[in-house]
Amino acid sequence: MPRAVTLIRSASLSDVAEYAYAATAPAESRLIFLAGACPLNEDGSTAAIGDVAGQAAKAVENMRTALADSDASLEDVISTRVLVASHRREDLVTAWGVVRTAFGEHDVPSTLMGVTVLGYEGQLVEIEAVAAVLDT
Repeated sequence: MPRAVTLIRSASLSDVAEYAYAATAPAESRLIFLAGACPLNEDGSTAAIGDVAGQAAKAVENMRTALADSDASLEDVISTRVLVASHRREDLVTAWGVVRTAFGEHDVPSTLMGVTVLGYEGQLVEIEAVAAVLDT
């Protein structure tokens, strides 16, 4: 199946970043703007309290579900923003490792941010995403 997303790598920028620096989608693609994927269980409780990696994994799982309900997958994501409620770089790196592993070779442009607090009790991680698909 043809994909709408083209990842762009710049030879003029550092190759240290574990993601593409830009991405494009053609004009005929359908954009999907996902709400922040939270680490919530079906009953609305926060999963993996106190566990950044566990919450990142649950947020990715919930993002996959939202994408599937939109007839899309992780391979259709064009960019992400990963929010971690922590001032510790190690926590950001932990969350990023889970997200990076989930995306594999489809290393979309991403922003990783430490924030003061997130919306749900005990929530440490949230992942925003935009996807693009070709409806053929």
